[in-house]
Amino acid sequence: MQKVTIVKGDITRLKVDAVVNAANSRLQAGGGVCGAIFRAAGYGELQDACDKIGVCPTGSAVITEAFHLDAKYIIHAVGPIYQGGKHGEKVALYGAYKKALQLALENHCASIAFPLISAGIYGYPKEEAWEVAKKACEDFLQENVMAELAITFAVLDDDILNMGMRIFRNESL
Repeated sequence: MQKVTIVKGDITRLKVDAVVNAANSRLQAGGGVCGAIFRAAGYGELQDACDKIGVCPTGSAVITEAFHLDAKYIIHAVGPIYQGGKHGEKVALYGAYKKALQLALENHCASIAFPLISAGIYGYPKEEAWEVAKKACEDFLQENVMAELAITFAVLDDDILNMGMRIFRNESL
């Protein structure tokens, strides 16, 4: 059964096939979720792998091995910096989720864990970010009905957790 789960916890500690990094387009270690993933995976090894790829455009994603994480892969999804919502942010955020899900499917992953992309230092309004995440997951699951991919969102804040659960509860995936 395909489903989406939202948990409160550290994404770097989840036992999933793919962990999604809320990456920047230069694929450099950053703060927040990105920094935590780099530290847990092994900063030098992960940065070397990212440097070999080079860049990833906003609204897309690339994949590396996961090094010291329990996961097999890290999918680096580049969400937009929020600029008021009138600069294609929604399309870019949706694209980052869809590309990450597609990479998980192409690499035979049975499970994937996301942070709430762009809702931290990139400033995307959290409720809108959840709506985009939900739509991307729904569309992906409808387009890939035979795929066995468990999708998890990991957040650290109770308010963000409750907001996500409320938004996802409106539809059964």
